[in-house]
Amino acid sequence: MPDKIPVYSCIVIGVSSGGMHALTAVLPLLPEGFSIPVIVVQHISPHSDNYITRHLDTISKVRVKEVDEKEPILPGIVYTAPPNYHVLVEEDRTLSLSVEDRINFARPSVDVLFESAADVYGTELVGIILTGANNDGSKGLARIREKGGLTIVQDPESAEVNGMPVAALAAVRPDYVLMLEDIAPLLVRLGNQSKTARLTQ
Repeated sequence: MPDKIPVYSCIVIGVSSGGMHALTAVLPLLPEGFSIPVIVVQHISPHSDNYITRHLDTISKVRVKEVDEKEPILPGIVYTAPPNYHVLVEEDRTLSLSVEDRINFARPSVDVLFESAADVYGTELVGIILTGANNDGSKGLARIREKGGLTIVQDPESAEVNGMPVAALAAVRPDYVLMLEDIAPLLVRLGNQSKTARLTQ
């Protein structure tokens, strides 16, 4: 009997310094109707007007929007953390916002998102660490790995700032270490694979 094709129901991305360039290289390449929702934590100033979200929405085929409290997680949408709020995935697969203490000097925190998403989605989660200056996300990526999810780290050589990828690689042996330009094609493939698997199950 052939192996069951993995089905992925959510992608989480953690990024910090250099995030504008990295996200611009990934999200606009996702096709309209992309079958997996994406949730992004980008370290930003508490006083940011979150220009990056509006810019990404303008140049992307999928919708890119800030997280609203208690909204459902739906395919074809990229959700971004609002300034100064942690984002958590709830058991009913909705999103919630928190102003609890900073983690790794950050709010929003990548670890908070990754750990809550791993507990809800398990093997159906894809976790990605991109460019950034600190170690936020390494514990969360380890939780995703522990729960059987797929783990991806941007090759530090292609990262504008390599701190977060280096910390992630020290914490986890990921499924993929990819140059920035190779991440979107993999996500498109995983989306098509998951869509096909759902239709045949």
